[in-house]
Amino acid sequence: MFILIIMLVNYLLLIICVLVGVAFVTLLERKILGYIQIRKGP
Repeated sequence: MFILIIMLVNYLLLIICVLVGVAFVTLLERKILGYIQIRKGP
């Protein structure tokens, strides 16, 4: 039973880390695209 709880927590931590990583990659991508499309004017 104890091993099952440890495995569930381990998978949950892995999923959370992957989601946070995807969020940071998306943020970085949006910043880079914003710098590429920078323009003068109003």
